[in-house]
Amino acid sequence: MGGFSGEYGCGWLCCFTISLSKTSKLITLESYHTVCSKYSVICKLYERDLQTTHNSLYPTRILVQSAFYMQDKHGLLTAPIAQTLRTMTIPTIFGMVAILMFNLVDTFFISLLGTQALAAVSFTFPVTFAINCITMGIGIGLSTCIGRLLGQGCAQNAARFTGHGLLLAVLLVGFASTLGLVTLEPMFALLGAEPKLLPLISEYMSVWYLAIPLLVIPMAGNSAIRASGDTKTPAKIMMLAGLINGILDPLLIFGYGPFPELGIQGAAIASGFSWFGALCGSLYVLTLREKLLAPPKLQNIIDDWKQILTIGTPAALSNALNPLAGAIIMMMLAKQGTEAVAAYGAAQRIESILIIVLMSLTSALTPFMAQNFGANNPQRSFKALFLSMRFALLFQGLVFLMMVPLSIPLAALFSQEESVRGILWHYLLVVPFSYGFQGIVMMLISGMNAMHQPLKAFQWSFMRLFVFTLPFAWIGSQINGVEGLFIGLALGNIIGGISGYCFALRVRAQADERFE
Repeated sequence: MGGFSGEYGCGWLCCFTISLSKTSKLITLESYHTVCSKYSVICKLYERDLQTTHNSLYPTRILVQSAFYMQDKHGLLTAPIAQTLRTMTIPTIFGMVAILMFNLVDTFFISLLGTQALAAVSFTFPVTFAINCITMGIGIGLSTCIGRLLGQGCAQNAARFTGHGLLLAVLLVGFASTLGLVTLEPMFALLGAEPKLLPLISEYMSVWYLAIPLLVIPMAGNSAIRASGDTKTPAKIMMLAGLINGILDPLLIFGYGPFPELGIQGAAIASGFSWFGALCGSLYVLTLREKLLAPPKLQNIIDDWKQILTIGTPAALSNALNPLAGAIIMMMLAKQGTEAVAAYGAAQRIESILIIVLMSLTSALTPFMAQNFGANNPQRSFKALFLSMRFALLFQGLVFLMMVPLSIPLAALFSQEESVRGILWHYLLVVPFSYGFQGIVMMLISGMNAMHQPLKAFQWSFMRLFVFTLPFAWIGSQINGVEGLFIGLALGNIIGGISGYCFALRVRAQADERFE
């Protein structure tokens, strides 16, 4: 019997050639499968020039190509789909709650400084969100590309991608923050900030601009960690950041004990320290535990950046569409009175809690589908996509049923004014019914990114808001004021969800034809 000759491709991928003569000992493929199962790998067999006699193989030459993928320790390629998605989603929920608490803690302590301090920080939201969109876009691009590479078994290439992606994110955000520092006061004056607020805004943003690069690495790094299937660690890192911020906020804002009283600037410094803690945690996991970070390679860096930006740029623009659509709805409601605007603002805070499970599921779905597409298993990817869509409908349907009896006490909790409570109550009785359909489009967008079709993902983000939701909301407002606008929002979500589901069915059918 001839020997084994190995050719090493990317990561764990190995190709073995077995040369046999007709007179050699009978070889079956059972031992081959035994080896594969021992190492928990996925195998593909390509047999050439086989002669079969009585179910035995007498090959003159067999070329056996084995895909020795990275060990599937998180089960994305082999474990039951529902169990895997549940295991990935639950920790992400806690991580997102930590982010919400981070913002709430900041808002609470700053509000104790007075109305002007709170107004100053409120003016910073458009700028901070725009810069964070850059990092979120890079994170989605990283998660998708790394997930596919890991599914293909290319662990070394995935580590290289992580390094290049983090460097790209730091460079882009560093450039944006430098530009922000140079144009600090003119920018916020253009946004409508009163002259008396500009000194407070400068105090806060001068520190924020310097500290924000510290947040880039944990945000993008957590996306890389999630791409491996590990969602518990990113959640722990986010909770660590929230804990540090919660401890330092009162100490630095009000100057308790040995700490100086820094006011609004203290909130920004506390955020910077919390981001540094998250950075240390993320780098430790990427370098020492997951081995998912490699030094940059100049010969690959431009091509890798192009791949990341191909997905990341549309993803960043998609994230920016949501506040834009929210601003347009606010403009519609402003014509209906201040009470309508106040009620909608409260409704948005409630909505962020009601759909947090769906948002967490989309974060889990992208790496799951990306890895399985990388492993040439599109059927498993689409099963996960449609399972997620059905879950969105069922879960949000249950949430809506809970909202019916809770709508009145929730409305009373968020406002003391009768008129605002009435509008908010109507919103909570109408719009949450459509969240499941909104979730269908959210899952579709994640799936399109995982399939490396970012433009289609952006198209569906745009269509959900500007083709379905906003036009129906405007028509509803013209027919029946605020109540009509809310009904229009719900109808837009429902029609968008049905359309998205039909589109997903068509994409799956096309994929089945290609892989038959």
